[in-house]
Amino acid sequence: MKTDIQNREDVIRLVDAFYDKIKTDTVIGFLFNDVAQVNWSTHLPRMYDFWENILFYTGNFEGNPMLKHKQLHGKHPLTKAHFQHWNQLFNQTVDELFVGEKAEEIKKRAMNISEVMQIKTITQTS
Repeated sequence: MKTDIQNREDVIRLVDAFYDKIKTDTVIGFLFNDVAQVNWSTHLPRMYDFWENILFYTGNFEGNPMLKHKQLHGKHPLTKAHFQHWNQLFNQTVDELFVGEKAEEIKKRAMNISEVMQIKTITQTS
């Protein structure tokens, strides 16, 4: 039975499941593996902190995701389709694992962040 996202352990479960999909995804996986050459051992803990802070306001994330995505866009153009696919995979992963208020909130927050990133990354650097 699915429950809502309740704590850091749930965030870790979500992030790990999501990035397991990303690593092998045929549409956007290359952006992470080949273009950004993500070091997963450092990236995943940062994502745990990021999403835990987004949902539970822990204040444990420091960084500038917007700058990172602008830099990535400079290496390989990010498109609206890339962001849409990311959102689709993220929502699918949330729905597979969780149900409830926090699960809906994280999907909405992810969509809002994605929209802002598209505007600031694609529109302002094109």
